[in-house]
Amino acid sequence: MREYLLTLCVTAAVTYLLTGPVRKFAIAAGAVPEIRARDVHREPTPRLGGIAMFGGLCAGLLVAAHLTNLKSVFETNEPRALLSGAALIWILGVLDDKWGVDALVKLGGQMIAAGVMVLQGLTILYLPVPGIGTVALTPMQGTLLTVALVVITINAVNFVDGLDGLASGMVCIAAAAFFMYTYRLWFGYGIEAAAPATLFSVVLMGMCLGFLPHNMHPARIFMGDSGSMLIGLVMAAGAVSLTGQVDPDLLNQKAGGLREATHAMVPVYIPLLLPLTIIAVPVADLILAIVRRTWKGQSPFAADRGHLHHRLLEIGHSHSRAVLIMYFWSALIAFGAVAYSANDASMWIVLGIVLLSAVGLVLLLLPRFTPRAPIWAERLVPPRYRRVVRGPLAAGASASDATADGVAEETSGEERRTAVPAGINGATAIGDRSRFVDRRRAGSHH
Repeated sequence: MREYLLTLCVTAAVTYLLTGPVRKFAIAAGAVPEIRARDVHREPTPRLGGIAMFGGLCAGLLVAAHLTNLKSVFETNEPRALLSGAALIWILGVLDDKWGVDALVKLGGQMIAAGVMVLQGLTILYLPVPGIGTVALTPMQGTLLTVALVVITINAVNFVDGLDGLASGMVCIAAAAFFMYTYRLWFGYGIEAAAPATLFSVVLMGMCLGFLPHNMHPARIFMGDSGSMLIGLVMAAGAVSLTGQVDPDLLNQKAGGLREATHAMVPVYIPLLLPLTIIAVPVADLILAIVRRTWKGQSPFAADRGHLHHRLLEIGHSHSRAVLIMYFWSALIAFGAVAYSANDASMWIVLGIVLLSAVGLVLLLLPRFTPRAPIWAERLVPPRYRRVVRGPLAAGASASDATADGVAEETSGEERRTAVPAGINGATAIGDRSRFVDRRRAGSHH
């Protein structure tokens, strides 16, 4: 565990320290695109954050190669395959961040990067199929399945990268859940084939943690396609390594031993299901986007404002709350799958997941049902929950003066929601709070 912590810290530190210089380089290089209609940020922000993340990836793998307990991982070709594919996808992303690359060209580049990893041995060899057992794949089948998984994961992460800190945070949560499972397989059950996936998940966590402080709202730099496609490929590499390299029969023998009935087969199918659960939210967003765009007669790669995070803003959530809600659902699905695979008392795990899902739905719909405190309790709650926001009025002040002093007349909830578009300048469904902030900002410039 100490070696993994050291690798994590080095990767995060290098990524964090490189992000500042990379931001200055991006501004000097002109990698600051204009604000588009579908963007939610208000000021032009530099991209190319993927350069720092790629530096963190290289540093993490370099340190791990010199650690005693992790040297065995580098006796295989999997780290080399990861680095080769990551370099190709990173170069493609840098070109897209600076000059823009056609969607079909990017898709072809993603497939080439996945093919390079396959050629170096990072591929799916066999799959556990319910009712049949372990099925060995032909080289062609393994190649097609691996390329499909890598491309889907890359685009899923790329699609969800729409709010400050959203993609890096969700991928970090998924990587943490993935690490818990793979570490248990390697050190708990002695399955050596799980070692590369464990290392990949640690390095991925370090890349995301090092970049997050610069990317949280309000973001000072975006990871761009060079970063989102990179972390998507690293996540897919870990999933391919675990799914295709770990023998399901050996896993069932060591991890399933004393279990009975259906739960005895969980360890066999978890390597197949867990990579899907950790990207469940991004993949759901990807599928909904493709269906939505093709239904309208548009290209599946056409950009719009219909993603899950955009809809959270539309129903009244603030930027930070929308990101935290997406974090919550990602953590619930990923860690719920890991907990179910590790605990014999699975019924309690399921009940806990159902209960937390109900809590998540309440949080999701909270702006639709804004509570209002009774009159006698108004002094005890924040102003947003009061029926009337009161303030001191100077004697003889006019109505316009009162408004300028921050006195708001009583309005209905619907009027508050339509005052300013939700999610813009801090406005939410519970009231227009941005006009006072904007007035203070405007006054500070004079």
